[in-house]
Amino acid sequence: MTQAPTTAKPTARRHDREILALAVPAFGALVAEPLFVMADSAIVGHLGTPQLAGLGVAAALLTTAVSVFVFLAYATTAAVSRRVGAGDLQAAIRQGMDGIWLALLLGTAVLVAVLLGAPGLVSLFGASETAAPYAETYLRISALGIPAMLVVLAATGVIRGLQDTRTPLYVAIGGFALNGALNMALVYGAGLGIAGSAWGTVIAQCAMAGAYLFVVVRGARRHGASLRPDAAGIRACAQAGVPLLVRTLSLRAILMIATAVAARLGDADIAAHQILLSLWSLLAFALDAIAIAGQAIIGRYLGAGDTEGARTVCRRMLTWGVVSGVVMGVLVVLARPVFIPLFTSDPVVEDALLPALLVVALAQPVCGAVFVLDGVLMGAGDGRYLAWAMLLTLAVFAPAALMVPALGGGLTALWWAMTLMMLVRMATLQLRARSGRWLVAGATR
Repeated sequence: MTQAPTTAKPTARRHDREILALAVPAFGALVAEPLFVMADSAIVGHLGTPQLAGLGVAAALLTTAVSVFVFLAYATTAAVSRRVGAGDLQAAIRQGMDGIWLALLLGTAVLVAVLLGAPGLVSLFGASETAAPYAETYLRISALGIPAMLVVLAATGVIRGLQDTRTPLYVAIGGFALNGALNMALVYGAGLGIAGSAWGTVIAQCAMAGAYLFVVVRGARRHGASLRPDAAGIRACAQAGVPLLVRTLSLRAILMIATAVAARLGDADIAAHQILLSLWSLLAFALDAIAIAGQAIIGRYLGAGDTEGARTVCRRMLTWGVVSGVVMGVLVVLARPVFIPLFTSDPVVEDALLPALLVVALAQPVCGAVFVLDGVLMGAGDGRYLAWAMLLTLAVFAPAALMVPALGGGLTALWWAMTLMMLVRMATLQLRARSGRWLVAGATR
């Protein structure tokens, strides 16, 4: 009776150290990503409400264009970490290179599609006549950075799978600093307005991609992994990513529906919604740091055949996720008097923003659980279940969100619908985690 706690405590401490060693650097890297959009929002917001509303529409479109391919990072992390757990570093990096080549192909295709369809995409989102020109300008210029951002996703997956989250942190810090400096110089110094913000972001994104490629290529040469594109390997990466692509498309559809509904509520509401989405992304990426650690650790444990270790570390990460969500929610409430003036001085936007901000704060513990369980199942390669679960979530959210303007609800009601969406996700992920069906051992799933 007295031995079990003695054994459990060292095991818990070991898992805590393992989680923190990967999650803390991942936190910095992940927070830096939404800070790109937040920096743009803060700088462009002082140009005027139409400019900020235009940025809100363009940023949602760009985020969708890039984020639907987040499987380039997530699937690569899971696959590479399994190979690491099995002790085959050469195969791990070779698989990562296939992902990078796939990212270049997809990025080029998306760039062409966005450039050709920019006016129609902006119109589809219901941007007002005053906001639409700014949205088109930002969208056309920023689209040039899409191939670089997809390369960043794939290369980040390789490095995380190798159990290294420090390198993404260093690259993200450098990219954020460069982006902020260029935005200030081009928007105000050069007087380019919203176009300057877009160019600054593109340049920073390309610099980040170059840094990642340098690191991955150096590692490939060290371990004797080929750098040439392999058609079969690229095809295998694409096939493995299909379920996660479905999952991500469903999630992006949720966010696009939310933005479209907010746009139809008026310029003040879409401007406030853009600020909330920036904050939501910041909090999501911060909480997702534990999920990123989960992807790498779970993949490594399963690759080494240790299913019990994977189950134990899953439970520990879930505790970390919920507690972190509580802390994030409290910080949002305490920081609101400082946070809101950073993005707008328009009292109408502030009135729409404040009550919805409190809803965001209340939802954070649920978000913490969702992101951790999502990361665990991704690390296990359980993409098919994640796809079906997100399709179900979309089916619940869409009618709830579309009813908001029909019933005369405002931005706060829309964010209550977002909270409902997260509760549905938590329920589906909890069911899978408890079933144990995701615990499949081996170098490949």
